[in-house]
Amino acid sequence: MNFKVTLTSLTTFLNKVTKLLIPLVIVSLLLGIIFGPQTPFVGDVYNNVSSILNMLGEDALLALISLVIILSYLKKD
Repeated sequence: MNFKVTLTSLTTFLNKVTKLLIPLVIVSLLLGIIFGPQTPFVGDVYNNVSSILNMLGEDALLALISLVIILSYLKKD
């Protein structure tokens, strides 16, 4: 078994999964901001990101990081 081929195929797979999950997280964050953290599934993503950012610092940082993520994704296309 060739290690280089296996590593390349694993890297390709992880890149595809990442490209799929980033828009889902962005939409979940937007819906969490719009409809609130009580929304099913969306609220869980929003609460998790919020708790991670609360460990890092200010509450207002969530909105800033969400905007940066959204703008970077829109700029890429």
